[in-house]
Amino acid sequence: MRRHLTAPCEILAVVKADAYGHGAVAVAQRLLRLGVPRFGVATIQEGATLRDAGIQAPILVMGALLPNQLPDVIAHTLTPVVHDSATADALADLARSRPEPYPIHIKVDTGMGRLGLAPEAVLPLLQSPCCKGPLRVEGLMTHLADADGGDPGYTEAQIARFRTVVAQADAAGLSIPLLHTANSAAILCHPSSHFNLVRPGIMLYGYQSALRGQAAPDLHPVLTLSTTIVQINRLTSGESVGYNRAYRASRPSRIAILPIGYADGYNRALSSRGHVLLKGRQAPVVGRVCMDMTLVDVTDIPDAGPGDEAVLIGRQGTARITADDMAQWLGTIPYEVLCAIGPRVARVYR
Repeated sequence: MRRHLTAPCEILAVVKADAYGHGAVAVAQRLLRLGVPRFGVATIQEGATLRDAGIQAPILVMGALLPNQLPDVIAHTLTPVVHDSATADALADLARSRPEPYPIHIKVDTGMGRLGLAPEAVLPLLQSPCCKGPLRVEGLMTHLADADGGDPGYTEAQIARFRTVVAQADAAGLSIPLLHTANSAAILCHPSSHFNLVRPGIMLYGYQSALRGQAAPDLHPVLTLSTTIVQINRLTSGESVGYNRAYRASRPSRIAILPIGYADGYNRALSSRGHVLLKGRQAPVVGRVCMDMTLVDVTDIPDAGPGDEAVLIGRQGTARITADDMAQWLGTIPYEVLCAIGPRVARVYR
């Protein structure tokens, strides 16, 4: 990713949703060793988890904050993203007794239509008393709605709106150290969005969004999701397995039982639709994916047996199943597939 950045530019690694299912603490510790100085999360709880693990780097809370949560932001020394003046006022009241102004980032809604101040409301907030004493505006940000879309026009318009707000602050003599708009797609497709800080998310884990149909170079998925066959059942033609007898064998069959299900993040919609890798070959999911188990037809893989590894995401031999593949089977995006991997799935780091 660094090869795509316009220097000088810092990196804020997005490790929300348990680092997109990969394990936020271990991922953040590794990124720290790679020289990444800042992290982004969605909730206070996510930030507190990193703090409890001993991570002292700046952590930006990018999601919505309720008034009763603000004391916890300060208690864990997290940096909040302020999206309205009421939140700024409430934070200022909490921070007045501190010896140093408390850092915040302000979010501008340049066209995403979610959280953020309207562009014309930013300068009044920057010039308000709360931002001239108890609070220190460390960063100004926006979020791009269509950075991976086919038409760059909307993204360019958002960047232009953001630049107008920055220019207004500059003209008023207000210096804001960090300016950031770029997500993963913008890092690769819109160099003008880099400013002096970028917020990579999905690309850190080896995936990309649409990118206007272009493949991103040097991105390789880092996660393998695997389990082990625990039992092989034999069916005669016409016999059924699983809930609602959703699968009935059309031939004498061997069915492998895998101890993973929708409670682990293997989506129930993969019932009779997904595939797993066994002995380097694809084996189809049959019947209903259960809460704790999934059934796979291994009739055509006669040497598959209990104890064999089944790969749900990853490589086995020359065969591969990616989160993109699973997303296509589900009609969704790889983000959802990765984030859904549940907490009871053990994370093993190599």
